[in-house]
Amino acid sequence: MQHETVREVAVIGMPDEKWGERPLALVVAAEAEPVEKELVAFVKGFVDSGRLTRHALMLKVRVVDEIAKTSVGKINKKEIRSQFRS
Repeated sequence: MQHETVREVAVIGMPDEKWGERPLALVVAAEAEPVEKELVAFVKGFVDSGRLTRHALMLKVRVVDEIAKTSVGKINKKEIRSQFRS
């Protein structure tokens, strides 16, 4: 969420034949449309500094209009997983 083009983000694991699981970032855009390559390069800075593991570089980005929330306003990971794994 620290990137200027990101207003909100949720990251879930998606099944992957080779790796078992890959991260999928669901991004709600701020003003400008986020570009996947720019976001992955931004994440690489965190990997290089040791704040994230190398596995974060397998990140896939999908821009969405909104992220599902629970009744108390928390990110609803169950809903998101069922929505994007099908």
